[in-house]
Amino acid sequence: MDQFSSSEKKPVKWYFKTGSILTAFLCVGPFALPLLWLSPVFTRRMKILLSVLMILISIYLWIAIGSSLKTIAQYYELLSEMSKS
Repeated sequence: MDQFSSSEKKPVKWYFKTGSILTAFLCVGPFALPLLWLSPVFTRRMKILLSVLMILISIYLWIAIGSSLKTIAQYYELLSEMSKS
């Protein structure tokens, strides 16, 4: 990805650069999608692909967190029962 948009030769703002958008995805996840869609750096096809990818990753992580919390709750119940006996 070039730092200049394809339609004009003006420099792209720092928050539309590929590295900034990647950092935003890593920090705030799907909340960075509007930044991606406003960016002139990516093509429409790439925006769709990256959006779907980010949504799938987010769903997977939510399921993993839910599973982890259930496991932790089971361990706490087991510890609670062991401490009562």
